[in-house]
Amino acid sequence: MKAYLLYEAGGADKLVPGEAPKPALKSGEVLIRVKAIGINPADAIYRSTPAFITHIFGEERPVIMGWDISGEVVEKSDNTDGFEVGDAVFALLQNARGYAEFVAVNVGLLAHKPAHITFEEAAAAPMAGLTAWQPLVHGMNIKKGDKILIHGASGGVGHYAVQIAKYLGAEVIATSSGKNRDFVMALGADKHIDYQTENFREVIKEVDFVFDTVGGETLEHSIDIAKPGGTIISIVALTQEDIMFKAKEKGVNLSLRALQFNGDDLRAFAGLMSKGIIKSFIDRIYPFTAIAEAHTQVETRRTAGKIVLTV
Repeated sequence: MKAYLLYEAGGADKLVPGEAPKPALKSGEVLIRVKAIGINPADAIYRSTPAFITHIFGEERPVIMGWDISGEVVEKSDNTDGFEVGDAVFALLQNARGYAEFVAVNVGLLAHKPAHITFEEAAAAPMAGLTAWQPLVHGMNIKKGDKILIHGASGGVGHYAVQIAKYLGAEVIATSSGKNRDFVMALGADKHIDYQTENFREVIKEVDFVFDTVGGETLEHSIDIAKPGGTIISIVALTQEDIMFKAKEKGVNLSLRALQFNGDDLRAFAGLMSKGIIKSFIDRIYPFTAIAEAHTQVETRRTAGKIVLTV
């Protein structure tokens, strides 16, 4: 099968087209013919970082990266009840290997693709969608009318977070650049703050929740506008002890939430997609042969919504 192989960490040019064996199925797995692949900032970070590649793949080289896929089931093994050959599905792959024509997936990580959405829209969702879903649904006790500040609201994770927060009944205050204001407001945000021209600490006070996708000073300053007893969850590594101390001193619950590979969460997310409550917004679609261009684009961190490949 055709696949993109990574022999060593580095730039986007290190993703080399080649041939790889079609995966052999284990019990509980189905074989998926890949139709679309989601590209995330994490893909580019892992591709360029030797320690991350080794952490995932050990000493195996070359490796096949890629976590977000959608496609059609073409073979199945035993213990795969609920999925049949011909089913349209999507998944967040725990062991990567999605930059290929075929991938084997344990059905525990698999969800049926809602009938009314495209394979591209499905492939856009798993990593970014669950990165937003898990902190907001499992990490925050959001009640109707609570105020939440979402940083980086126009990005892959942020644009799902806005939609999830509105579904949960929150009043959503969203930050992004001014050029993405209309996009963010169309997602359901109640108020927009242009981080390039406005200081959010001067615009809002006393929010119940903050969802941070930016880190650094943005995270630190968010403590100033969170209510005592409020909750801030960041998806960016918390490396500064003084930020943790500041949050504790004010009585703000500050934590890091790492992505969990959870099929139940993906299926719950798919359920809301099937009802049109959550949608994937795709900035650009590239052919499989333009994977390097897709990686280069996602590295700009100037994407509104998601980047997707068609296979």
